[in-house]
Amino acid sequence: MMTDQDEELAAAAVTGDRAAFAALLSRHYDRLFAFTFRMMGNRADAEDLTQDICAALPAKLKGFRAEARFTTWLYRIAVNAAHDRRRRAATHARAADGWGDWEVNRRAAIREETEAQDWLTQAMTALPDELRDTVALVLGEELTQAQAGDVLGLSEGTIAWRMSEVKKRLRAMRAEEDAI
Repeated sequence: MMTDQDEELAAAAVTGDRAAFAALLSRHYDRLFAFTFRMMGNRADAEDLTQDICAALPAKLKGFRAEARFTTWLYRIAVNAAHDRRRRAATHARAADGWGDWEVNRRAAIREETEAQDWLTQAMTALPDELRDTVALVLGEELTQAQAGDVLGLSEGTIAWRMSEVKKRLRAMRAEEDAI
């Protein structure tokens, strides 16, 4: 009977008998492929899954205790492998969706920041030189108002007034552009 031979071949394969392992594969490969094809629904996935199962089979055979028929045990291995593959595929799909959303949002943020910087750079050219110098030191170089005052030879209060004036002018420029 084929079943008895399967269990004997499995026992021999566990001890490293390559011929026994090859005989098991030869005997069950087509049946295993047909089963994985029915579970996966397409040929490419079934081929990949069958190959994965066959590659893992030598290690898994050590767990075969012949309490059930070899084919029953092999089907259980295939079902578990198919579930694992589907779970991984779903996890990858969710991760890819999340990654795609993250990447789209990241690129949009970069674009918005670039547009804002471009606008600010353009707007700064419309400011008088003394205000532009002040903005370059305070915002561009991240100096405190006191430090910018030292560089420009002005009081901290004058720098504060200039920054206030810059904000007022930039708001007016933005409002004028938005009105257009």
